[in-house]
Amino acid sequence: MKRGQIIGLVAVLAAVVAIGVFVYNASREDKGANSGKLQVTASFYPMAYLAERIGGEYVSVTNLTPAGSEPHDFEPSARDIAKIQDADVLVLNGGVEVWGNRVASQLADTNVHIVVAGEGLQTMEATEDGHEEEEEEHEDGSTDPHIWLDPVLYKQQAARVAEAFIVKDSENAGVYRANLATLSDELDALDGEYRAGLSSCVAKEFVTSHTAFAYLAVRYNLHQVAISGISPDTEPSPAELAKVADFAREHGVTHIFFETLVSPRLSETIANEVGAQTLVLNPLEGLNKEDLASGKSYLSVMRENLSNLRVALQCS
Repeated sequence: MKRGQIIGLVAVLAAVVAIGVFVYNASREDKGANSGKLQVTASFYPMAYLAERIGGEYVSVTNLTPAGSEPHDFEPSARDIAKIQDADVLVLNGGVEVWGNRVASQLADTNVHIVVAGEGLQTMEATEDGHEEEEEEHEDGSTDPHIWLDPVLYKQQAARVAEAFIVKDSENAGVYRANLATLSDELDALDGEYRAGLSSCVAKEFVTSHTAFAYLAVRYNLHQVAISGISPDTEPSPAELAKVADFAREHGVTHIFFETLVSPRLSETIANEVGAQTLVLNPLEGLNKEDLASGKSYLSVMRENLSNLRVALQCS
């Protein structure tokens, strides 16, 4: 090998070593930046939002459901399971996560603290027409898990997440309690906006794409009728579609709601059938990448929902 080639080879090897050292040090710095933080996995967006707001800079939160994905049908991968097992806290809503009980049983002998933030708060069961009644009145219905759409119940979920963080990281309990207090005040304000904004509406009935807004409807004295069931992917029969269309006509429904993570086809079908318009009513089961990039959050989307409800219900 000629002298020039040897010098060139040495230079290349030196560069490779330098890059390797840089990557190694950067990796160590990243790990160091995360050391001491509470590692949290959350099942889907509303739970991740609570974890981020309550934990702040003291937690590292992984939302297991990818942005833009529908959580009802989400199934964690082997890599997701590994993240859950390596975490300090797993935050579940309960009822949405078809995988929740199975994974929870696998974590029985680990140090992962599992908080089911909706436990005991899910008191409604969906009937075929989307109307909700108390759980004990139905033996065969599906329990509605969408409690985060009621700001009052969401506030209770927030408190449970804070308690879980304090169990695993009592040293920063004061921070978690302070962040919980701030978020609770914001949710109280949101509840007040809904009460005021929906207090004087011409209509009380609204048609949604799937059974997600029952707790919100009960809280603010409204009546939800849904095209699909608890899962937005459930296809209604022609007879069920006709029943919703008849309801919309009889009650003078002017807007049919659709949501962002599933096809608006059924909502558009009903709207065309009855001569209504369509509007978004977001169940906040997840935000897409564009929403996240633009800075949208639980609070901002809930206010958009309120604005659209006011239009559809002809509120003054």
